[in-house]
Amino acid sequence: MPAEPPFSFAVRPATVQDVDALHQFIEPFVAAGRLLPRTIDELADLTEHGFLAVSAGQIVGFAALEIYSTKLAELRSLAVSSDCQRHGVGKALVQACVELARQKRVFEVMAITSSDEFFQRCGFDFTLPGEKKAVFLQTRESY
Repeated sequence: MPAEPPFSFAVRPATVQDVDALHQFIEPFVAAGRLLPRTIDELADLTEHGFLAVSAGQIVGFAALEIYSTKLAELRSLAVSSDCQRHGVGKALVQACVELARQKRVFEVMAITSSDEFFQRCGFDFTLPGEKKAVFLQTRESY
């Protein structure tokens, strides 16, 4: 039995021209409760500091960096097609966002996630130097 060829993909900056395809790409993640719903306008805003992973002309992953200030940015909307996971796509998208934060001289990047082990493998941790932690309070039951 011949070996499968290595999975090939490229990460590139997202553009507003990608918004419709991106909206279709994230819909299953929204339906599964893995991502928050995004309007077309919100996705257009996210593309300003967003990255796509593309394989064979198709979107197979997305992540965006939302920059709040020079102190803090959030890695948002990370999604990778289920058949493309475990091939380095998510890690490459995280690295692209972190590198953008470095270029923009943002001090800290946070991620709110249900996949904490993945983010720990990418260098994130639950505490920052000085034992700082993020805490949250939800003001209503649904988004």
